[in-house]
Amino acid sequence: MPIIQGGRVIEGLVDEIAWPGAPVNGTDEVQTLTIGGTPTGGTFTLTYDGWTTAAITWSSTNATLLANINAALVALANVGASGWTATAGTLASGIGTILLTAGGNLTKKAVNTITVANNSLTGTAPTLAVAETTPGVDATLRGAGTGCLLLDSVNGKTYTQTSANPLAPTWTVTGTQT
Repeated sequence: MPIIQGGRVIEGLVDEIAWPGAPVNGTDEVQTLTIGGTPTGGTFTLTYDGWTTAAITWSSTNATLLANINAALVALANVGASGWTATAGTLASGIGTILLTAGGNLTKKAVNTITVANNSLTGTAPTLAVAETTPGVDATLRGAGTGCLLLDSVNGKTYTQTSANPLAPTWTVTGTQT
């Protein structure tokens, strides 16, 4: 018998589930890290869900700065590979915005906000701030395997989970109930 908690399969295999309404495919969380002032060097750390990164070396070379942030986030024990991906927003010479997008085990769900744990940047009044840009939304029955059927008991439709990734289910209408 499957165990479902908070609308998510946490144990067991599920072939068919009755659900009160249309399923949601979920949304990946996006947060924006803003680097302000005029940094010239130094390091900073970020914290996610109680875990703090190793020191991240600031660089005026955008690709290097993004690589440093990505390496530090992936190294967190509670994140893992592809858990967060840093990409340039309005980044120019290491100053501006960096988009942090949840993925991997954090895909298609609401997650906690990353915070700045330490700002040891040097230069003229360097600042760091993180803000939620796009809230993550939990996918309905995140964890359901490919082919799982969801019976919408409110609207009389049948949905099939068509994604190969159970953490990012895609619910496709495949019929109507009679």
